[in-house]
Amino acid sequence: MLPQLIAIAVLAQTPQPFPKPGAARPQAPAEQPAASAPVVPQRVAPPSNAEPTEATLGVAIYPGAEFLVSYDAGKGQRYYLFGTNADFAEIVNYYRTVLKQKGELVYEEPPIQEFDIGKYREDTMAFPPSVTVKDYAWGGAAGYMNPKRGKPPDRFKTIIQIVPGSPQ
Repeated sequence: MLPQLIAIAVLAQTPQPFPKPGAARPQAPAEQPAASAPVVPQRVAPPSNAEPTEATLGVAIYPGAEFLVSYDAGKGQRYYLFGTNADFAEIVNYYRTVLKQKGELVYEEPPIQEFDIGKYREDTMAFPPSVTVKDYAWGGAAGYMNPKRGKPPDRFKTIIQIVPGSPQ
């Protein structure tokens, strides 16, 4: 059975020759399929380097964290990345205190802690409003590479991702 399937697949993929002069042309289908709406590719906004403030984010930024970049999350939302060389546990404790919540340890290895900062509305949001902290130096890793080439530090031990509650 398998050799027959392979033979059928090979025949189905065999290119057909160009029509020869004088050869009968294939008949057009009697009924044309309904025209479908043209597919319009979604435009993805490029990364932004416009530095946000605590007021525009609606949440505190860890002191000394360096703004790296923001990306279009879809549905009018953006998410913002900040880098720091403070320890993961220190940053998690900071946000536990500032946000007055425990947060959720999403992964143990590498450690990722998430704090909800607003209500998720599926119809208007791509991501839940949150502060997510990830340890990029876990297990001896070198850290998250600084996207600002030539600007120190070369790598960050910890990254903070902020998804504001309202579109920015």
